[in-house]
Amino acid sequence: MLTGENIILREISLNDTDNIIRWRNNPNVKKFFCIQKDLTREEHINWFNTMIKPGKVKQFIIVDKTVNKDIGSVYLRDIDYKNLKAEYGIFIGEDYCRGHGIGSEAAKLILDYGFNVLNLHKIFLRVFEENFAAIKSYRKVGFEVEGIFKDDIRLEEKKYINMIFMSIINKQQ
Repeated sequence: MLTGENIILREISLNDTDNIIRWRNNPNVKKFFCIQKDLTREEHINWFNTMIKPGKVKQFIIVDKTVNKDIGSVYLRDIDYKNLKAEYGIFIGEDYCRGHGIGSEAAKLILDYGFNVLNLHKIFLRVFEENFAAIKSYRKVGFEVEGIFKDDIRLEEKKYINMIFMSIINKQQ
């Protein structure tokens, strides 16, 4: 468990499946994912068994300490122990929790975990160019833009999206 001022990050379990599916399928969350189709129970259970259990992903549930309520998820995926890097991801599933600094606090906690527990050198992310709130939050915790991939993702409505790649380097290594 990772504890911050306003939130706790606890390791995900299969008991979180219903929340993950509900949050991930929330239109306000889904619109910023590369895969925009609904997540199924079977897909989530497969993710849990093939990615989380073997340690390819370290995923946590974000718990709001003030009301002791699960509100989202944050994770490090595709952990590369040879090159000491991983991809960061987050989603705040409860609409009323966005815009209150929870994402930034969750990012700080998992960055500390990635750098000081997993001993990673680099943590990177991909974000839609039009996801302004997320980009602002990522910059706030120290992520820097590495580049922009033009027309990188084609959404179902045949609209192309530019993808911004950002990263943060462990300066202690």
